[in-house]
Amino acid sequence: MEKNTTMLTPSNVSDTTLICYTPSMATTNGIWQGDNPLNYSIPLFILQLTLVVLATRFFVFILKPFNPPRVIAEILGGLFLGPSVLGRDETFADIVFPLKSAVVLETMANIGLIYFLFLIGLEMDMSIVKQTGRKAMSIAIAGMILPSIVGVGISVVLNDIDESVNEFSYVLYLSIVLSVTSFPVLARILTELKLINTELGKLALSTSLVNDVFAWVLLALAIALSEKNASTLASVWVVVSNVFFVSFCFLVVRPSVALLIKNTPEGKPFSKFQICVVLVGVMVSAFITDVIGTHSIFGAFVYGLVIPSGPLAAAIIEKLEDFVSGLLLPLFYAISGLKTNVMLTHGGRFWAFVFTIVPLACFGKIVGTLLISILFDIPTRDGIVLGFLMNTKGLIEMIVLNIGREQKVLGDEIFSIMIIVTLIMTAIISPIVTLIYKPRKILMPYRKRSIQSSRVDAELRVLVCIHSPRNVPTIINLLEATNPNKMSPICAYVLHLVELTGRASAMLFVHATRQTGGPALNKTQAQTEHIITAFRNFEEHVSYVMVQPLTAVSPYSTMHEDINNSAEEKRVATIIIPFHKQQTVDGDMLETNPALRMVNHNLLQSAPCSVAILVDRGLNGSSRLTSNKSSHQVAVLFFGGSDDRESLSYGWRMSRHPRVKLTVMHFIQRKDADDDQVDDQRSLISNKLDQECINDMKMIAANDESVNYIEKVVSNGEETITTIREMNNFNDLLIVGRSHGNSSALTEGLTDWSECPELGGIGDLLASSDFETTASVLVMHQYVGQGPDGEDVFAGERPWQSSENFNNMRQQHKGRYTDKIMGTNSQTSQFL
Repeated sequence: MEKNTTMLTPSNVSDTTLICYTPSMATTNGIWQGDNPLNYSIPLFILQLTLVVLATRFFVFILKPFNPPRVIAEILGGLFLGPSVLGRDETFADIVFPLKSAVVLETMANIGLIYFLFLIGLEMDMSIVKQTGRKAMSIAIAGMILPSIVGVGISVVLNDIDESVNEFSYVLYLSIVLSVTSFPVLARILTELKLINTELGKLALSTSLVNDVFAWVLLALAIALSEKNASTLASVWVVVSNVFFVSFCFLVVRPSVALLIKNTPEGKPFSKFQICVVLVGVMVSAFITDVIGTHSIFGAFVYGLVIPSGPLAAAIIEKLEDFVSGLLLPLFYAISGLKTNVMLTHGGRFWAFVFTIVPLACFGKIVGTLLISILFDIPTRDGIVLGFLMNTKGLIEMIVLNIGREQKVLGDEIFSIMIIVTLIMTAIISPIVTLIYKPRKILMPYRKRSIQSSRVDAELRVLVCIHSPRNVPTIINLLEATNPNKMSPICAYVLHLVELTGRASAMLFVHATRQTGGPALNKTQAQTEHIITAFRNFEEHVSYVMVQPLTAVSPYSTMHEDINNSAEEKRVATIIIPFHKQQTVDGDMLETNPALRMVNHNLLQSAPCSVAILVDRGLNGSSRLTSNKSSHQVAVLFFGGSDDRESLSYGWRMSRHPRVKLTVMHFIQRKDADDDQVDDQRSLISNKLDQECINDMKMIAANDESVNYIEKVVSNGEETITTIREMNNFNDLLIVGRSHGNSSALTEGLTDWSECPELGGIGDLLASSDFETTASVLVMHQYVGQGPDGEDVFAGERPWQSSENFNNMRQQHKGRYTDKIMGTNSQTSQFL
């Protein structure tokens, strides 16, 4: 046995390198038997995999403030471990990455790559490519032509080609690398830049999908033509064999898998045997395409394409993705870095080529994209930005470069140059687009940014945020109880909030559309389908309700920005978002995801309209008001201030529903002789508005059996808590303001021990596990804008009529008069 401890580098691997192994060198007998574990393949591979993962996570951590695509951190991890940095130390190279470990390391990396490409094919919806139309197709083709010409020029200048290599194949490899666009990386960049839901973002994703399809076809052709001395007949057989393989997959394999899915009862999980058969098919497909002379990853990708989207695909993705993309795929990127030795290149010439190729390739993409964009009447600025976005690089480029090197088409120098070019082009896209492009918001300013300021004879627009299907039933019941009617219909924009992760399925989910009509691509989309279906049923069964589904995919740290943008674009009066805790079976409030609390907190600080946080305890379970077998008891706790006036406004709207009973509990501070008089102008205005609201509510309660008004006189926070705890536990919903204006004495001490300050003192009490109630809680926070002098302006502030005028109007409208005076011409109760 020849012991070889040379590191795996591009410069020391030759055709005559011979490494010998013995069958017993897979596992060690242990250090106590005198064995060195690093002389055996499995312990050495485990060490290498650990170092690769740690290096990758290290670069992910230090680059996090710049939000680069993860592929950059993974390639940098390989460069760091390779001969460019740590690998320059011969001792480290001999111990950790000896040449004898190349077979095991590359084999595992390619296994991970095979299954990752299978997942990409599995998640890709081909119907999207069919629907992209001439625009995306034309832009994709034009964006590939000029970079391909740049590739031809590079091949001529470098002339780094072996005599046995087909020159056309060499040019084709370079052209693919410079012209292709990475769809998953582009999707993440668009999402982080908040462009994913814009017309530009949708066009960019469609174009990159078409681009990727062309890239795979060209790669198969390049592999078939790699050998210069190969006969023309052999190349033809490679192409014909691939066509036959693809046809067999679509005509035979796809119907067979569809039959397997059809024979599995709906709702029943797929058996381990069924999933095992599908996964073995991945290896069989990879083996076939490798045998016919293409590459194993091509077979895995095509096999993934033919698996029908639906529950089987979702089950496989759920089982494989985290393991493959989180553990095995970084090996592939790391090997690319291990094969790149920047230090052995020709110094200034190397960097001259790098900084020449990058602008030329980018310029080619931009010009090609811009020319076609002009033909389709796309604004010039959007065409330029689209051209920059099309320069995004990632997985496919790395695959092409590694295959080109394996086929001995690309030499060490051009391989290293193109690795650095890929890194630079991907890293600069996001900052450049952020600098030159700001989405134009042609939004008319609107005044109805709260429930209080919304007219009762006009449409009420509400943005409903959903984290999971569990939030749906209570929010539907809440919207139904808000009394949609002919005079005041409700338009509910249902925004499904999805966390942006590094998973490929999350990236591809972004581009999934309702127009495809097919089953869900993955678990996240399945949840979205479930949510949309529930709200569609609500729209069909309840009159005067219109539902518009939306999806926001972003990190939790910036998710509130998506919510705010949607709220402002849709001109909604309020945002309803779930509390970050859910009630358990035994009544405790359990925190589901701490990050959701941050979303709510950020939203309260920046929302362009009112915000309502819903503490979900069921709201009368699954009973629907339309069934005429149930009713809702709603209580509003009023202390004073803008948030409480918003609560009162929402409660009054609900009381207009014939099956909703409203109780208004007004907390009044007991007056002592020594109490200081409030002389602040702002406080006086707020107190006046509070008193006018209460006076109107008293009038309503006196003539409307559906409204009950109660006054509670208390002295301090302790008495307030006692009074609230004495409430009969028959309410289905409690509505309370987040803050309470000048009523600090009534809530004194409540905020000192509150667990969730974002709910306010009273809201935190009602939402805690210690408060024994089955009622859901709605905590209202009213939008307060800025006046011309920068001073706060109360939302909903209107000219108020005196009580005398109110009584005169009351005399003119006998009986259930409130529906009249709350109509179009009423100024008395426009706060409602």
